[in-house]
Amino acid sequence: MGRLEEFRAYREKMNARLLETGTQTTQRFFNLDAATFRHGALDARTKELLGLVASLVLRCDDCVTYHVVRALEEGAGEAAIMETFDIGLLVGGSIVIPHVRRGRELLDELLASAG
Repeated sequence: MGRLEEFRAYREKMNARLLETGTQTTQRFFNLDAATFRHGALDARTKELLGLVASLVLRCDDCVTYHVVRALEEGAGEAAIMETFDIGLLVGGSIVIPHVRRGRELLDELLASAG
């Protein structure tokens, strides 16, 4: 199983476990997250790119992975994701570089498997 498949399987398994055992607050947070990223005044692609910037600045590799994948699924191209990496780098500073590296590595893997 590849890195992306492992990530997805673990995420799905543990999200299911959290929802099974979590409180009403946990369930409401998950519902709020899903609702927030749906198309609205901002399209879902833009929201995923915004999520990617926040994930870079917060230095959350799992979140970077999730938002790179979702941005591609929502139609973002390589150039849009690279510009988004730049915004995260600008806002977050040099401490974000390792997360941009891993995001770029994932992007390369996804683009290679798609093409």
